[in-house]
Amino acid sequence: MAENGRTEHPYIVKTPNVVGGEPRIEDTRIGVRQIASLLRSGETAEEIIATFPHLKPAAVYDAISYYLDHVDEVDALIAEATPERFAELYGAVIDERGTVRFPSR
Repeated sequence: MAENGRTEHPYIVKTPNVVGGEPRIEDTRIGVRQIASLLRSGETAEEIIATFPHLKPAAVYDAISYYLDHVDEVDALIAEATPERFAELYGAVIDERGTVRFPSR
């Protein structure tokens, strides 16, 4: 990865403190993880493009391409993206009904 957060994919960047440093579509907070999750759930590239009409189709295809080039990395990000993990990261608790709550400070 280049110093400026660029990757080998023209639309994909990694920036510390933006989407946790995960690969994302440049100038957005849409991570490759989100695109890959939709793809893995059976959505087609055209359906994903329709979900994000403000994105250039080339950016969505590039996110898919990044995923295919980095399956292990992105699959690990998907596996880590659980409510329990986010609760741990942000100091929340998950009650018996599955509701995420942030304790008052």
